[in-house]
Amino acid sequence: RHLTLWDFIPRKALFYRHNFACFSLAIPRFRAYNGNNIFYKRGVSRMSKLTIPAGYKTPLSTYEMQRAIEFIKSNFQVNLGQALNLRRVSAPLFVEENSGLNDNLNGVERPVSFDIPDVGATGQVVHSLAKWKRLALKRYDFKPGKGLFTDMNAIRRDEEVDNLHSIYVDQWDWEKVIERQDRNEQYLRQTVRAIVGAVAETNDALQIAFPSLHTVLDREVYFVTTQELEDRWPDFTPKERENAICREHHTVFLMQIGDDLKRSGQPHDGRAPDYDDWSLNGDILMYDPVLDSAFEISSMGIRVDEAAMDRQLRKRGCDDRRELPFHKMLLSGQLPLTIGGGIGQSRLCMLMIGTCHIGEVQASQWDKDTVDACQKAGILLL
Repeated sequence: RHLTLWDFIPRKALFYRHNFACFSLAIPRFRAYNGNNIFYKRGVSRMSKLTIPAGYKTPLSTYEMQRAIEFIKSNFQVNLGQALNLRRVSAPLFVEENSGLNDNLNGVERPVSFDIPDVGATGQVVHSLAKWKRLALKRYDFKPGKGLFTDMNAIRRDEEVDNLHSIYVDQWDWEKVIERQDRNEQYLRQTVRAIVGAVAETNDALQIAFPSLHTVLDREVYFVTTQELEDRWPDFTPKERENAICREHHTVFLMQIGDDLKRSGQPHDGRAPDYDDWSLNGDILMYDPVLDSAFEISSMGIRVDEAAMDRQLRKRGCDDRRELPFHKMLLSGQLPLTIGGGIGQSRLCMLMIGTCHIGEVQASQWDKDTVDACQKAGILLL
């Protein structure tokens, strides 16, 4: 494990941090390239992290890689739409900063902002469309049982980049109107199984189109809560728990993310208090044999109703958000009840094709040490 400045911050403050990128794999068959510390404007020291499996070679040629990416994206969105009864809609690249519509993620990430002189407003490039989608369902008059998905592109400037993380985010953001009686764990599990089915169908079709690819994805979903993982492995970090459970059960839905765990007093991972109901949410994790680790492909959940938002805002000390337009509408019962989430496009391509770095399937920016190490290993970063 490689120490960064975050290791010297009191643990109580760390519930805002995304734990996924903080731990490097320490397995003999891997060689890890670790660059020098890089200092950002806010004075945060971060270490460039890259893991390349010994003997790894990119599964496809550059040309065939582009064909495979196109195949996955075009096929999966059809499968997803059919599985969940969703329709594609156009989505914004940015929102007005005072609308309350941008995703606050873990609460510390800075959005990319810019002034719009002719409109007299400041725009923010979206982190995700978690809140915008719910408002869109109301504006577009979607009825219960029907939903939307978008081809969402975002910039997360403060992301800690590594094999799985990039400052550029591309995902299918989806949201569906539900009835109040659907706000339960059984409905959540049913939806998770439908998504996993769409992923597996896409992977099966990919292997027919590209016979040299042999990624095996397990359709059987193992459901477990974050508290159950902490009880079983109290001395493990959250990421180590995810790795351990995914090595046992290759497709996992990790439930109840965001609230404080009983043993540590901290959440398994950060979740904003104003979109997911922390008792009815989770991550879809799949085992990645290339990196021998848990691989998150989706964060999703049944969204907060009035009571859940009130409770979670109070618990996280975010009562100031109650005055934002989106939050006022939700707390007054003007927005539909929904379930939704995001499914990483590049993540899905990376998993199905079998690449070791997300930069092999998307164009983004990387530090010089990562670029040099990948070039030395014969890995082309787009």
